[in-house]
Amino acid sequence: MNILFLIGGLILILLGANGLTDGSASVAKRFRIPPIVIGLTIVAFGTSAPELTVSVASALKGSADISIGNVVGSNIFNTLMIVGCTALFAPIVITRNTLRKEIPLCILSSVVLLVCANDVFLDKASENILNRVDGLLLLCFFAIFMGYTFAIARTPSTPVAGDAQHPAPPTEEDDIKLLPWWKSVLYILGGLAALIYGGQLFVNGATGIARNLGVSESIIGLTLVAAGTSLPELATSIVAALKKNPEIAIGNAIGSNLFNIFFVLGCSASITPLRLSGITNFDLFTLVGSCVLLWFFGLFFAKRTITRIEGSIMVLCYVAYTAVLIYNT
Repeated sequence: MNILFLIGGLILILLGANGLTDGSASVAKRFRIPPIVIGLTIVAFGTSAPELTVSVASALKGSADISIGNVVGSNIFNTLMIVGCTALFAPIVITRNTLRKEIPLCILSSVVLLVCANDVFLDKASENILNRVDGLLLLCFFAIFMGYTFAIARTPSTPVAGDAQHPAPPTEEDDIKLLPWWKSVLYILGGLAALIYGGQLFVNGATGIARNLGVSESIIGLTLVAAGTSLPELATSIVAALKKNPEIAIGNAIGSNLFNIFFVLGCSASITPLRLSGITNFDLFTLVGSCVLLWFFGLFFAKRTITRIEGSIMVLCYVAYTAVLIYNT
């Protein structure tokens, strides 16, 4: 039964990603909204719905390790595996705006979580806890991020010689199908529903198999649950890249990371304090390092393009991180 859940969930995720990408790209073209804004908001928040559901439900049930591990693991998966795998299918072009503002904001979110989760080291506390104050702080950061995103939406994107704030070659713009508004909404809502339900099926199957094998909750949260709830982002980013919408792909990964830390963990910690018993600084520093690696590759090599070679390195980094987790259990 668990295997059937895995297969059925994967099918729904792939179908949902295709519909969500088509619908959101059509909305962006119709209303002249920069694709990066669509990726940072509608696509990112929609594909992060599984993380929100799993983390809040886990927090309410007292399973803090799954709640926090889900977010930390999902963000590491987003940055290394999703961006890496997407680059393997089609190199990802990163705009100057994304490189200078959105990726550094993603790094900031990881550093904020690292600081909030180190009560033992910073305050000489008896244990590390994300309390309600930390949760409210994360929600304040989320409000600032939303204000920034809406500011991007109001700013018209004007091409600049040699580089654009949000460049898109004319041929790529023409490749985007302009769907009727009702069909765009139907594609987005239907795609989100398929992604969320498919993600739940996949997580249920993966978690059932893991628990039958006697794997700890923290490892389940950091790996299987994190990867399962991140499958919507993976599918959506790969489909977006193949359909020549790279900004939706990179915006999806970055937006999901910000949404996961600032909103998902902010809501979870505001509801009930989260004790970090199975999540270590190794996991948190890996999270920060993965974001820095993405920024480093975008800044110094191949003219702001994540190439297939760089994508391969990112995938290998995730495999190495997972191997260390398994070895330490």
